[in-house]
Amino acid sequence: MTESAIPQFSDVLLHQCDAKGVHRLTLNSPSNFNTLSEAMLSALQQALDLIARDDQARVVVLAAAGKSFCAGHNLKEMRAQPELAYYQKLFSQCTRMMLSLQKLPVPVIARVQGLATAAGCQLVAQCDLAVSVDSATFGVNGIDVGLFCATPSVPLVRNIHAKQAMEMLLTGGFISAQEACDRGLVNRVCTAQDLDAQVDGWVQSILSKPREAVRLGKALFYQQREMGIEAAYQLAGQTMACNMMDAVAQEGVQAFIEKRTPSWRA
Repeated sequence: MTESAIPQFSDVLLHQCDAKGVHRLTLNSPSNFNTLSEAMLSALQQALDLIARDDQARVVVLAAAGKSFCAGHNLKEMRAQPELAYYQKLFSQCTRMMLSLQKLPVPVIARVQGLATAAGCQLVAQCDLAVSVDSATFGVNGIDVGLFCATPSVPLVRNIHAKQAMEMLLTGGFISAQEACDRGLVNRVCTAQDLDAQVDGWVQSILSKPREAVRLGKALFYQQREMGIEAAYQLAGQTMACNMMDAVAQEGVQAFIEKRTPSWRA
């Protein structure tokens, strides 16, 4: 899918794709700190659905414009409609979008250039990989306005230790980029000047690997995490057996035995 063939569903989200199958999504509402407004959630869902149907997709980079990565839900929109049915629909919409990130058959990289709070921190936690500038801060501070960050807690506690997650959720306290890295919320911390180089390094590494192996591996990773150890091993073994039957794995192993470069890397 070429960049010119991608429909732009909304001005709040920019979507680009190159010939190698690298999709780049940019939250583009800096004036309100790239909040997950109804428009933003809809645009993200449409983009993710499109990527899921793209057989040539290889990796997604999720970035943002302006000083903030994402400041969570749009509280002004939420306060304007104080109805239970509205809130249930909103959080269901957000949950669907978050799960779509995990269900994509390709890795999703969060490129964090600034503040990520509440559902914005959730967005980082939901991505497969994340790199942050050293000046960014992270928090789940809904508690400060009387709203416990329940949905952000789901991926947060699957990224960092339970007591560290509870401290953030109960106090609303922020952590630095380096603390986020030390705790496992992000993979790398770098300067603003090195941010794109770190992202591109991951992109190139992923592009050099067989798409089918990456697809199988990502699906297995999240499925086995929710299982008991015996069921997890059973699923993992079946996944590896199926992976080994794939032509790229057969070629990769043969190339290793023969001490040569696999044909799919040539």
